[in-house]
Amino acid sequence: MADSPVALMQQLHDEHASALWGYCLRLTNGDRARAEDVVQETLLRAWRNFAALEESHGSVRSWLFRVSRNIVIDEWRTKRSQSEISVADVPDRRGEPDRTDQVLLAWVVADALTRLSPDHRAVLLECYYRGQTVAEAARRLGVPEGTVKSRTHYALRALRLALEEMGVVA
Repeated sequence: MADSPVALMQQLHDEHASALWGYCLRLTNGDRARAEDVVQETLLRAWRNFAALEESHGSVRSWLFRVSRNIVIDEWRTKRSQSEISVADVPDRRGEPDRTDQVLLAWVVADALTRLSPDHRAVLLECYYRGQTVAEAARRLGVPEGTVKSRTHYALRALRLALEEMGVVA
């Protein structure tokens, strides 16, 4: 074995660099950037554990491969644990009411409104959706207030009939 960490690193490079690179590339499924990071971390750990490598009776290459494999496994476990949600951390959704029925009803009503005459649709739009008074709606539509009142009455009846034809019952 080498006499110093610098000599060790040179020996590791000369004897094991290409094999370690190929092994790390396979471990990371061909991801070159991750493989480079794993090789760098492995060599850093070899540098830090010079004494352990010096005393080791086993193969230096097997030690390097084992360390590389452990680095990849640790990284995988860390990513997995960060992406998992513990049962205790499940967000409380009781405060958010389900608005699915409201959305569906809005679509059905919008479809039923398309079946009304333009005059009936306009008066309902002004009075119910825009919240205009009868006087404001009359002014915007350019018709007398009495016409707005009668159109509103007949428009609501026509809307009810259109909804019943679509299968919506109150």
